[in-house]
Amino acid sequence: MTGQSTLRTLCWTGSACLLATIPAHAQETIELPAEDRTLELEFEELYRLGTPAGEEWEQFGHVLNVAFDPAGNLLVFDRLMFEFHGIFLVGPDGRLIREIGRLGEGPGEFGSAAATAVLTDGRVVVADLGRRGYHLFGADGEFERMVRMSGSPGAWRLGPIRAQPGADAIISVPGQATSVIMTGGAFRGPIVVPSSLTIERTILSGEWSETDTIAEAWLPPTGIEDMDENRQRNAIHTPTHRLPQLAPSLNWRVLPDGRVAFSDSTTWTVKIAEAGAGVVRTIKRPFQPRPLTSRMIRADRDHRLRRLEERGPADRVERMRPVIENKDYYHELSVIRGLEATWDGHIWVLRWGAEPWSDGPIDVVTPDGRYLGSYPAGMTALPAAFGPDGLAAFIETNELGVQNVVVGRMTAR
Repeated sequence: MTGQSTLRTLCWTGSACLLATIPAHAQETIELPAEDRTLELEFEELYRLGTPAGEEWEQFGHVLNVAFDPAGNLLVFDRLMFEFHGIFLVGPDGRLIREIGRLGEGPGEFGSAAATAVLTDGRVVVADLGRRGYHLFGADGEFERMVRMSGSPGAWRLGPIRAQPGADAIISVPGQATSVIMTGGAFRGPIVVPSSLTIERTILSGEWSETDTIAEAWLPPTGIEDMDENRQRNAIHTPTHRLPQLAPSLNWRVLPDGRVAFSDSTTWTVKIAEAGAGVVRTIKRPFQPRPLTSRMIRADRDHRLRRLEERGPADRVERMRPVIENKDYYHELSVIRGLEATWDGHIWVLRWGAEPWSDGPIDVVTPDGRYLGSYPAGMTALPAAFGPDGLAAFIETNELGVQNVVVGRMTAR
């Protein structure tokens, strides 16, 4: 086997085969046992943001992202009614240190902020679709420079971004875009229906961004190929929005060494990928997906309707009811529901629970394939972000739809 690129066929259980050009590096597969080894955990809550008694700035609308910096400060990116609310840096005591940037047209001001990430030296990246660039702020909150988004695509799109440690770079999956701006070019030329989800690295060291591919992940069937041309030209930019309810999702996180851990299968499968090599290791546990029965589908629809009715208002309930009732469902429930990575490189893998809306156990593995144990269902939720020294942040939503951000310290027992 040589180091040159070669055409290989990759297959995942529960997916169609993907044909992709990837570097020909040896891939290691590690099979872990099915038996769980119970772990125990202590959690000390340090502060809570977004309570009725909180400051005006912390009355959140929709928290898109939270991330820690090396000093244990928490970055919170929030929107109110789909409009920019603020990017807040919060100290270890829960007090606001500063806001980062603002709407506007000047240096360090945003046209349409879509995503944020914290680099390992404390600098902050804000991806801005409105200005087609990435704003870089110093650890002191001062604006440093803007990196232009390279290329002239038919559509600019952004989803969650995460910093790659040790580099002026971020990692993203454009196919999971939550914000899209389409140009006239999107309605000309050939239509290419996506068959996979690209995990990309975007380098921000120059005046213009540079992008390369880390890995190609499985995209379940979307039905885009059966749409008419006009619908296709819109749908190809957000393929994950076209998936059936409870379809397998791509869960991914960046590890401390810059590699990416991801799950793109209906089975318990976690892959480790690195730039220039693609997938180098696959870690498996012998758990299989469950068929989604008509009872489970009806129960899930009822659960979604109850949550909708609890949070209102009435006109939205009536508008969304037929959407929930008529949404197609995938034929089985995947094993893995979510994935997160700690600052020391442990990978937390959340399994689905007994019902389509419930959490199961959280398995903890290392990137080299060691199984450390599992937290039983109900012991802890999967954090939205880990930080240094055992810090963890959770985004909670109450019965009225109001969001709180809870920060605490986790200690294994």
